[in-house]
Amino acid sequence: MARLKSEIEVTCPCCQTTLVVDVNLGRVVSHIEPDRGNKPELGEAQRILADEAARREAIFQQSVDNEKTRGDALSRRFEEALKQARQEPITKPTRDFDLD
Repeated sequence: MARLKSEIEVTCPCCQTTLVVDVNLGRVVSHIEPDRGNKPELGEAQRILADEAARREAIFQQSVDNEKTRGDALSRRFEEALKQARQEPITKPTRDFDLD
């Protein structure tokens, strides 16, 4: 395709996409993405989906295990706080009204 004099071709430094910009319009007229070599094959789609499902299941199981042990940790902290509260002497709290 023949480019006009008002069009310039710019290469993106991040993704290496070639952009054709019309200076008069101030817009991108067209773009050409570079060929990526890491595209998965259609035959590997089932394996990729199975791997992702296994990864999600592992993350879910880990969160379930964390929640199970979380209750134990909270009950231990509660028991420690209760034992500490029993050891402290009981005192009457001071109120602002009593200080007058």
